[in-house]
Amino acid sequence: MGGFLRSALTVEEAAFLDRAAAFTANTVAQHANEWERARRQPVEALREAASLGLLRLETPKEQGGLGHRYLVKLALCEEMSRADMAFTFSMVNTQNVAARLAVSPVAQHREEHVPALMSGALFGATALSEPGAGSDFSSIRTSAQKVEGGWRLDGEKGWITNAAIADLFITYVQTDVSAGWRGIACFLVDARKPGFTRCPAYDLMGGHAIGAGGFMLENYLASDEDMIAPPGEAFKLAMKGVNGARVYVAAMCVGMLGHALETALAYGAERRAFGKSLLEHQGLNWSLGDVANDLEALRGLVAHAGHLIDREEDAVMAAAHAKKFAGRVTLPRLADCIQSMGAAGLREEYGLHRHLACAKIAAYTDGSTEMMNERIGAGLLKAYGPAA
Repeated sequence: MGGFLRSALTVEEAAFLDRAAAFTANTVAQHANEWERARRQPVEALREAASLGLLRLETPKEQGGLGHRYLVKLALCEEMSRADMAFTFSMVNTQNVAARLAVSPVAQHREEHVPALMSGALFGATALSEPGAGSDFSSIRTSAQKVEGGWRLDGEKGWITNAAIADLFITYVQTDVSAGWRGIACFLVDARKPGFTRCPAYDLMGGHAIGAGGFMLENYLASDEDMIAPPGEAFKLAMKGVNGARVYVAAMCVGMLGHALETALAYGAERRAFGKSLLEHQGLNWSLGDVANDLEALRGLVAHAGHLIDREEDAVMAAAHAKKFAGRVTLPRLADCIQSMGAAGLREEYGLHRHLACAKIAAYTDGSTEMMNERIGAGLLKAYGPAA
C-alpha cells in the first residue's frame, strides 16, 4: 500500500485496512477473473465484505458504523483496487448510500435502510446520469411532479454503478426544466416499489463486477419523506459528492498502477534475456522508472486532495487535478507494464487485462478527463493568477 496514505492512519484505522487487505487477497484476487469471465456482480463477495464491516466505513458510530475518515476510504480504495477496481467501486457505492442515509432526518432511512445496507441485506446506488445527460448533469430530464401523497417520478437513468443489483437508489430528478440546476431535487427510489423497472446490465469491454446499467421510472410515487434534498440544494449536494468520488477513483487508479508495476518488476527480475535479467536492460529499467514516477505523482495528488476533503476545505481544483492526472497516465502506464512483460503480460493470471478495462472506465466515471480540463480551466485565474 502507498506510504502516503498508510502513514497517516491511526492504529485502529490500520487494523481496518489490514482486514480489508486480507479479504482482498483471499477473496477478491482469487475470484476476480472468474467474475469477469462470467460477466456478473459477485453478490456473495459483497456480503462477505459486509460481514467484515467494510460497508460500515463512513457511517457514524452512533448509527452502527465505524465513522472512519475520508483518508481511510482512499486507502481502502487503493488497496482493494490492486485486485479489482470494478468490485471495489461496487462495494464503495453501497457504503456511500448507507453513510448518506445515516444523516437523513427520516427515521425509516436511519433505522431500517442503513442497517440493511451495512449488512449487505440491501445494496445501494447513486443515480445521476441518464442516457442523454452525463457530464452535463444540469440537463437531466427524469422528472418529478408534485401530486397528492408525494411526487410522481418519470424517466430513465443510465450508467449507474450497481444498477444490476441495487435496491435503493439516491436519484436526482428535475422538478422544473426552466429552472435548470436550481430545479433539480434528490429522492430515495426503492427498486421494490411499483413504477420501477430495472434495465439489463450493460455488456462492456470489462469491469462487469461494477454492475453498470440503468432503470426506468413510470408513475413511480415517492413520498415527501423520500425527498433527500429539495430543489436548490440537490445540485450542490451532488457536486460535493462528485468531488469526493473523483479523488477515490484516482486512488483506485493508484492501486491498479501500483499492482501492475509490482507485477512487472517481479517478472522482470526473474525473466532472463541475452544473459541477464530483463531489469538489467536499460530500456526496460527506464520504462518502468517512468511508471514509478507517474505513480508517485498520482499518489501525491490523491493524498493532497484527500487531506483537503477531510479538513472540509475547498477541494474542487485538487479533486480535478487528481482525477485528470489519473485519467491521463493510468492507461498508458499500465500498457507500459504489460509491454515490459512481453506476451506474458497478456496472460489472464496476472490480471492486468482487467486493470486496462477499469482504467478506461475510470476515465469517464464521475466526470471525464475532458470535464476535468473544463473544471481546472474555470479555476485557473483564481487558483494561479496574480492575486492567488
